[in-house]
Parts: sequence; C-alpha cells; structure tokens
Amino acid sequence: MPNGVPSLPEAKDGREDMTEDESKMAAEELAKRLRLLLDVSIAESGEEPTYSQIAAFLQTRGVSLSRSRWTYMVNGHRFVQDRALFEALSDYFEVDPAFLAGGADVPMPAKVAAQLDLVRAMRAAKVKSYAARTLGDISPEALQAITRFLDNEANEESAARGPRTVITADGPGGK
Repeated sequence: MPNGVPSLPEAKDGREDMTEDESKMAAEELAKRLRLLLDVSIAESGEEPTYSQIAAFLQTRGVSLSRSRWTYMVNGHRFVQDRALFEALSDYFEVDPAFLAGGADVPMPAKVAAQLDLVRAMRAAKVKSYAARTLGDISPEALQAITRFLDNEANEESAARGPRTVITADGPGGK
C-alpha cells in the first residue's frame, strides 16, 4: 500500500481476466478511491457532486455512464476496467487517471492528501475540544498534557504510514 493508497490487482500476464476474489478486491478499492474523491469534492465545494452532474460532464468527453454503472462502481459491487471512463472521471475530479486505475506506484494526488490531513487535524481538534469540555474545571497544565499526548499520537500515526509522495500541478514532489 504505497503512500497510503492501496493498489488494485493487476491483470495476469497483461490480460484483463482476474479471479473472482481479485475482481471483488479491485471493485472495493476502486469504490474507496471514488468515495475519497467525492469526499474531497464535498470538502472543496460544500456539496457532493450528483450523478447527473458527473454523467453530464462525462458526456461532454464522449463517455456514457449509466446510473446503475455509477452505483455499482461507487459501492464496490463490480470492477470496471474502462480506460476512457477512468480518464473522463479523472478529468472531472482533476486527478491522474492512474490514481483511479490503481497502479501500485501511483502517488496520492496532492489535493487528496491535503484534504485527508485536514480531516485528521479536524478530528484531533474535536477530540481536544471534547476532552476540555468533558473534564470541565481542569488545570491549564493538564490540558497541555492532554494536547501533547494527542499531538504525539497523531504524529506517531503519521510516521507509521511512512513518507507519502504526492502529485502537485508541477508533477510528483512539486518538481
């Protein structure tokens, strides 16, 4: 799972046939990536993109997407290997098509990584706020100790994930 991005199984010997288990796992990973991109869109715009908006955008790219196909893709019910669809969806979400295709060496897009970091920070802040309210009348020293503990936990979690390569508008690593 490089850079915190699980990779989809590759077709054997360049063929597009997979075992049933590989196909199921690939469908679930594709669904996770699509839901992650939907979450990023919500964070950026405040609203979840609708199927109609996505389908209309794809249509301008010459790609047709039925509601049922979108539903089983986003829910992980069936794996799709459609390069034109991945490219059009990637244009919509402004990410590298390889991110959707799930290549093992594909770094997480910068805007996705940034949104994940923001969500983690917001969750940690909520925990700190909850602890402060719940504990009520507590000394500033105790609150600082709690904050240091939570910050250390977040840092250890981040270190356990390892270094993460992100793609910026200038290419991998901002080159």
